[in-house]
Amino acid sequence: MNKNNKIFAVIIGGLIIVIVALIVYGGKNKTGAPAAVKAPAVDMHGRPLAANISTASLQDLVNKPAPDFTLADRDGKQYSLSELRGKNIILFFNEGLMCYPACWNQIAALAGDGHFKDGDTVVLSVVVDSPEEWQKAVKKMPELAKATVVFDEGAVVSKKFGVLTTASSMHYGSLPGHTFAIIDKEGLIRHVFDDPNMSIHNDQLVAEITKLSESRAGTQ
Repeated sequence: MNKNNKIFAVIIGGLIIVIVALIVYGGKNKTGAPAAVKAPAVDMHGRPLAANISTASLQDLVNKPAPDFTLADRDGKQYSLSELRGKNIILFFNEGLMCYPACWNQIAALAGDGHFKDGDTVVLSVVVDSPEEWQKAVKKMPELAKATVVFDEGAVVSKKFGVLTTASSMHYGSLPGHTFAIIDKEGLIRHVFDDPNMSIHNDQLVAEITKLSESRAGTQ
């Protein structure tokens, strides 16, 4: 091996040693232990990862008085917690216009479910769009016209219920995602559920309403 080749070999060998050292020791802190790796808060699309978001704040609402609210539908009819006293209330907080087709399908499914047409339960699909914007959805999916959609201007009510910071929110902190809250006839929250998969949950909601009815009948 000539002199130039020896120098080149030494340089390559040195680089290999440096790279190995970085791999072995770069992931350790000053104590020699592997450095903590923070899990990403969002996925590649900017959507929060469910594993990093606690649902504790939602569960803290259960068996407590529901936050007061007044929401209006596209015709201006108002629905308030106080006026709905004596009825079970299902609130479906969702992203609305931008959440096609998942949220739209759930809204339509709630509107067409006979289990909620006995007058004992009121189902409100809460969106943050304006009534004018929501008409675009109705034109694209006419069955949405049968739903009771109410408009949460500025996401004020959504914020009260803590549904802007759930795993299902695709616009974390700004818009709700796919969250349900059931309020009983006395105005207490009895069930909350957030679904990052954005599925249809009519059966689950029917089961929870049935539990409320059975519990009430048992105390009378």
